[in-house]
Amino acid sequence: MIVGAGIPREIPGILDSFAENRKASLRLNVAGAEKEDDFRITFDPLKFSGNARLKLMKRPFFFAITSSTVLAQTLVKKGSGKVDGLVIEGPLAGGHNALPRGVLKLDTFGEPLYGPKDDVDLESIKALGVPFWLAGAYGTPAGVKKSLALGASGIQAGTVFAFCNESGLTREIKESIIRKIMAGSASVFTDPKASPTGFPFKILRLEGTNSEDDVFTLRKRVCDLGYLRHLYRKADGKAGYRCPAEPVDEYVKKGGAAEETAGCKCLCNGLLANIGLSQRRADGSLERPLLTAGKELSIIPDILNETGGRPYSATDVIEHMLKGAGPKRQV
Repeated sequence: MIVGAGIPREIPGILDSFAENRKASLRLNVAGAEKEDDFRITFDPLKFSGNARLKLMKRPFFFAITSSTVLAQTLVKKGSGKVDGLVIEGPLAGGHNALPRGVLKLDTFGEPLYGPKDDVDLESIKALGVPFWLAGAYGTPAGVKKSLALGASGIQAGTVFAFCNESGLTREIKESIIRKIMAGSASVFTDPKASPTGFPFKILRLEGTNSEDDVFTLRKRVCDLGYLRHLYRKADGKAGYRCPAEPVDEYVKKGGAAEETAGCKCLCNGLLANIGLSQRRADGSLERPLLTAGKELSIIPDILNETGGRPYSATDVIEHMLKGAGPKRQV
């Protein structure tokens, strides 16, 4: 299990319990919760199975994605169970990024500014004694070579695989993005406001998608998937759900601040549209895609040069990246 959201201190212990068919609960982060509140989600395998005789299961490995030395140390030393490995992710990675340390500052393009305080101390990571992988612009032969030299077990890569044959992105999207990359016109923007989570989110720009303001402003706000909704304490003391990407008046009625909705986009519908699962609205329109990618796109032209321009496979990617691992490494 790989977890890259929040501070997953409780997850290792939950895995221990589930492997032995024991009940476990996860504390929920509920906005506005009072001191005496204890919001949890609980699952009891025996109760769920009707007290059937369940076999013990092999506990899955637990890997935490983190961008913080302190968080990595906390998870390994003070987590509820064993942390089997760490993925150390930098701000060049696609998808969500950690917030910069300190007060948020933006550059002239409107992207968050990261500095030395955001660098992870790899010597401290190595001292923890667990394997780790590096992520965020390491998906190249040079990145693999560098990661191994720094003591990592390897790398995590996503962007280069997003446009390979096996990727779930629609063929039209893959072909359009690859054309832009080969033409040198592909652009990735770290948007500080787009994600309902409040974390910076990498957006790969493509005409006709919700990366473009003229397309996004035409979309009617709706939150009907809810994968990134926030929990909040309702007046009756129970937990409710709200999302900064839902209609503004609905969000405000639930106690949310109107300014939190500015620039916020529906990632849930956009990401599903990326793989051809666009929802059709009452007026007949389809939800538009919203693409994400990391900042490092140069590996894609390199791979296409090796394939003679033909669409590339996941195997092509791995073979190319392993050139940085030395002659003994094989696919």
